[in-house]
Order: sequence, then structure tokens, then C-alpha cells
Amino acid sequence: MSGAWARPQNLRTLVTKRYTIEHEAVTFDDSTGIGTVSITDHAQSSLGDVVFVELPALGTEVKQGDQIGAVESVKAASDIYAPVSGTIEEINETLSSEPGLLNKSPEDKGWLCKIKLHDPSEVDKLLTEEKYHASYES
Repeated sequence: MSGAWARPQNLRTLVTKRYTIEHEAVTFDDSTGIGTVSITDHAQSSLGDVVFVELPALGTEVKQGDQIGAVESVKAASDIYAPVSGTIEEINETLSSEPGLLNKSPEDKGWLCKIKLHDPSEVDKLLTEEKYHASYES
């Protein structure tokens, strides 16, 4: 075997979900190196009915903490920040015509964008589900 690391076929893919204090979530798939970014259910319920979603452009390089978009609701507007550094690989085009999908399914069908991570270890520095919930319940 050369110096390149190859994934043995019998290993499971590890999918990790982590959160930010700003109410973004990222679901990271270690087999693809892609993180799927969404807002949390808590964030959508605080915002109220979402009427507009601004998403980043494909191919944009982002650093963890950069503003990558915004969500506007009947109550307020809120910026979206990159939970991880990387390249925007895909955006959820459905949100432009169906922004309410963020209210119906914020962490599943209402995902915002997919980022190819530059440094997967950034995921480990984000909040676990338990620590995320504790951050706003206290």
C-alpha cells in the first residue's frame, strides 16, 4: 500500500451531529467529508413563520463563524453562521420557493447547505446535543 490511507470496506461510516451556541447544527459524515448545515428546531420555533431564506453561493470558501446567510421570519431576521470551515458544495434550492420548510423540518428537509470540511476536527469542538440544550434552557 502506498502512503495514501484507504478506508477498509468493513468499517462503518460515522455520522456526527453537533451544534453551535448560535443555533446552527451540522451533521458530519466522515466517509464523504461533508457537513450538512441546518438551523435547530429551537431556532425555528423562536423565529416564527419563516418567509425568506438567503443561502451562500456554491463554491464559496467559508471559515468557521463566517456569516453564510440569513433567515427572515414574520418576527425577526437572523444571520446564519458557518459551524465549520470548508467549501459550499450544495445548497437547498427548495428553500427559495418553500422557506416554510425551515419551520416544518428544520434539521431534515429544511437543511441549508452542505460544506466539504477543510478540518473535520472542528466538528469535535462544537456542542453535543445535551450541551446545546443546556445552553438555552438555563
